[in-house]
Amino acid sequence: MTALTAIVLLYSIVPLVWLLINATKSQSDLFDSFGLWFGDGFALWDNVRDTLTYDDGIFLRWFGNTILYVVLGAGGATALAVLGGYGLAKFQFPGKRWVFAVVIGAVAVPGTALAVPTFLMFSKMGLTNTPWAVIIPSLISPFGLYLMWTFAAEAIPTELLEAARMDGAGEVRTFFRICLPLLAPGIVTVLLFTMVATWNNYFLPLIMLKDPAWYPLTLGLNAWNAQAATAGGQAVFNLVITGSVLTILPLIVAFLFLQRYWQSGLAAGSVKE
Repeated sequence: MTALTAIVLLYSIVPLVWLLINATKSQSDLFDSFGLWFGDGFALWDNVRDTLTYDDGIFLRWFGNTILYVVLGAGGATALAVLGGYGLAKFQFPGKRWVFAVVIGAVAVPGTALAVPTFLMFSKMGLTNTPWAVIIPSLISPFGLYLMWTFAAEAIPTELLEAARMDGAGEVRTFFRICLPLLAPGIVTVLLFTMVATWNNYFLPLIMLKDPAWYPLTLGLNAWNAQAATAGGQAVFNLVITGSVLTILPLIVAFLFLQRYWQSGLAAGSVKE
């Protein structure tokens, strides 16, 4: 197991190390030096400056677009998953088993299988090539809903809800004052999953967006990478690599800041008094 873990760790770390090392190289050093070692010069700061200013600072526009898609898409998906999961876990209503079957079926369907039907529907609605074509599909997270459903069922004792109702607390107050703090680890877990999925989303923006001004970082960096293959295009591989480093930094920061909330809920429900 130790050897297998070491192999998996190596497989995960080597691409990141390669990315960090090559972000310090100039365009010429990328082809004249060993990939896992530094070049003749240290061009990291020059690469960062050129990445942020290239093509009138379009990278910053792509970064802002990605933040917009994550805040509205992933944030909205998390909010809907929390509300839906809590309702499905703690309230009884006719057809609940059918809802469970639909949610499980939706989890089993890959997002790429729904991309083309979603495009056709949004095209008829006139929403393609707009931010809403990326945000609205991102609001639906069947896995997040299922995760919050199962987490709320274990994290919130039914006796606690009954006690709050006997004390005169309404459903809204009970949810926000009592249940929401108990759901914090599950909320953070769903938020991380949806945030990473939206941040790294490539195929949906690819078929929905034509205007580069609305590209997310994934699509924008791919456009830079493809420039070398176009007639008269400028190869900017050093900027693609540096932009990739800048792209993953917010995700790393988010995981570092949120991991304590995430880890606190990993053992929730494992011990009963």
